[in-house]
Amino acid sequence: MTATDAANREDRASPETAAANALPADRRAAIIGLGYVGLPLGLSLLDAGLEVVGVDANAGRLETLAAGRSPIDDISDARLADALARGLELRSTADAELEAVDVMFVCVPTPVTPAKDPDLSAVLSAASLIARSLRPGQLVILQSTTYPGTTSGPFRAQLEQSGLVAGRDFGLAFAPERVNPGDPQSLQSTLPKLVGGLTAADTERAARLLRRLGGEVIELSSPDAAEMAKLLENVFRNVNIALVNQLALLCERMGLDVWEVIDAAATKPFGFMPFRPGPGVGGHCIPVDPYYLSWRARQFGMTDRFVELAGDINNRMPHHVADLVGQALNEHGRPVRGSRVGVIGVAFKPDVRDARNSPAADVLAELARRGATVVYHDPHVPSFSDAAGADYASAALADVLAADVVLVLVRHRNVDWRRVYGDAKLVVDTVNSAPHGGARPGQVLRLGAGWS
Repeated sequence: MTATDAANREDRASPETAAANALPADRRAAIIGLGYVGLPLGLSLLDAGLEVVGVDANAGRLETLAAGRSPIDDISDARLADALARGLELRSTADAELEAVDVMFVCVPTPVTPAKDPDLSAVLSAASLIARSLRPGQLVILQSTTYPGTTSGPFRAQLEQSGLVAGRDFGLAFAPERVNPGDPQSLQSTLPKLVGGLTAADTERAARLLRRLGGEVIELSSPDAAEMAKLLENVFRNVNIALVNQLALLCERMGLDVWEVIDAAATKPFGFMPFRPGPGVGGHCIPVDPYYLSWRARQFGMTDRFVELAGDINNRMPHHVADLVGQALNEHGRPVRGSRVGVIGVAFKPDVRDARNSPAADVLAELARRGATVVYHDPHVPSFSDAAGADYASAALADVLAADVVLVLVRHRNVDWRRVYGDAKLVVDTVNSAPHGGARPGQVLRLGAGWS
């Protein structure tokens, strides 16, 4: 190709191509927060050819990672060790040296306060860390789930304490995490990604980087829109879980089996999505995110009673589960006080070691308050604290099955359920765990179904 040909081709290049070519080449990334979101993201960026620096404020976690031990279920020790061998750097917040990177992802927790208000302390602390060394040309991407207006509001304001202006001196975007702990498919590159930047250029730059991870990237009009989309995903789940939990309570009174009812409705191939009842909701998203939305709604003079009611229904389920335990014991001539209750499962969902916000914390505390002696078995969670602050250690399955009543809160795959229903005298089942034909008549009291 002659110089004239090249010049002519450049002249014919579209404005979009020219704009893309003008964007900085992001080659070195920092991940602030190396938990269930940040660690997989860092490894994916490393696989995509970027240099990656992982930053965390927890010295114990950094020590565990440096030893090649993964603290999360979805990343194996072998994959972590391989990433370290290929150059994954680990830094504390004290020696992060963020001025040397091109892009920074913030992947820190966003819990709620005891009053159910958003707690942005970790997000703003990360922004303050970045602001100390923020330089022109860098890109900051917030991934932590939060209310619409966070990225362009308090997060931006904290970053601009650096003296630089977002959208002019540095890029700013929100790209929500979509990780489902315990589900390796949620880490696949084919999962679509959302992103909304403060400016069109910020959106394009962040989207171009995320496309290097594979899969579709959907560009939204603003960080606020991306933040609202993420909240909608989780509020949708919370509301539908509340619906089936309420239906379960009604089915108990009507003598119906809610599990049968849901399975029947799920045969419709359109217009219905099955959700299952349970002892409550747990984890880092479903019990928390709806309150971010309802809090934000109040800032606009609106009370989101629908979302708050769903939260109230789900939050009452642990108390109902304790009532079921009392009902089951009463049918066998025993009070709760003085009885031994064996609990199976305290993780917030099956097959994970994560017990954050698990409904088991409230269930165990309530049973203890009523005078029961509680022991638990969970192959994934060796120690656990209930909502009242009492500490427990996982017992052998045989010890749990010897209790006056066995309460099933989580259906882990690696529990021998035939042994459970073969050895237990009495079972309260909140998750439909009984194997087909495995329960004896009068042995099991099921949430949403009654005695079977």
